[in-house]
Amino acid sequence: MTIAPERRVAFESDRDPVASQDFRRVLGHLPTGVVVVSSRTASGVVGMAVNSITSVSLNPRLVSICAATSSSTWPQIRRAGRYCISILADHHESASRQFSKPGDRFAGLTWHERKGGPALDDAVAWLDCELYAEYAAGDHTIAVGSVIDLGAVDDRRALVLFRGTYGQFVPNGQS
Repeated sequence: MTIAPERRVAFESDRDPVASQDFRRVLGHLPTGVVVVSSRTASGVVGMAVNSITSVSLNPRLVSICAATSSSTWPQIRRAGRYCISILADHHESASRQFSKPGDRFAGLTWHERKGGPALDDAVAWLDCELYAEYAAGDHTIAVGSVIDLGAVDDRRALVLFRGTYGQFVPNGQS
């Protein structure tokens, strides 16, 4: 989808007033969840780490992720049409790093099959999605998924990313 020119935000000059490193540093102050998005394709299982995920709508039930346009994994997941989002638990830091690099991303990890594709074992939650829509957004693609199934485990803590560092969320009053 292309945004009409009159709806785009324009800068007064062609020069970008915000440096990339400043943009990344400042937005790093917003804690984000870390997930693995995976699918089963004709050539096997594929997956990628993502930290841009949000709930979009309750009716219909939609979530969005952002995939870099340079990703070689997202086009494979797009073609499959279905995917599973595994919300990573606090002990999944190494899995997040593994899914951010080339190679066999599932090596040494345990997973189980779900409607959307492979789901990492011991995750906090899983969302099975069908691709609903995609939107071009700068150097990323916003992919909206229709949730077709889901599940969660209440006694695990989620992995979060804050200021470029992994950590966990601990609710107030808990240790």
